[in-house]
Amino acid sequence: MSAGEQQLPPWLQEQVGRLQQLQQNLQSIMMQKQHLESEHLETERALEILQKANDDDTVYKTAGSILVKSTKATLLSELQEKKELANTRLMVLSKQEIRIKENLKEAEAKIREMLRGSNAPPGQQKTDTPK
Repeated sequence: MSAGEQQLPPWLQEQVGRLQQLQQNLQSIMMQKQHLESEHLETERALEILQKANDDDTVYKTAGSILVKSTKATLLSELQEKKELANTRLMVLSKQEIRIKENLKEAEAKIREMLRGSNAPPGQQKTDTPK
């Protein structure tokens, strides 16, 4: 640390830590959302292909690393259910994303206020005013 840098006061360190935690949460949600969107697209493609198949065509589904014979109706039902579940999970993640983004804005604003000295704990107020 150079002579011009100062150690952050504990009250500010706490807010910066909170901001970093929110950023990590947002990143995690975005990754989960991206994975779900990819899974959703894959399910949509599988549904399209399966709907084009004849009712008497032989169809298979994956079960781990093997293929298991199934029926078109069964697979359509399973894929529709998977699609609906993915949609529900995407809605939940989108709501969480919005809430975390709002919390991030609030945390950033609070840190800016603290840096200006307006919200510093007693005895921690800055004496110089920004120009």
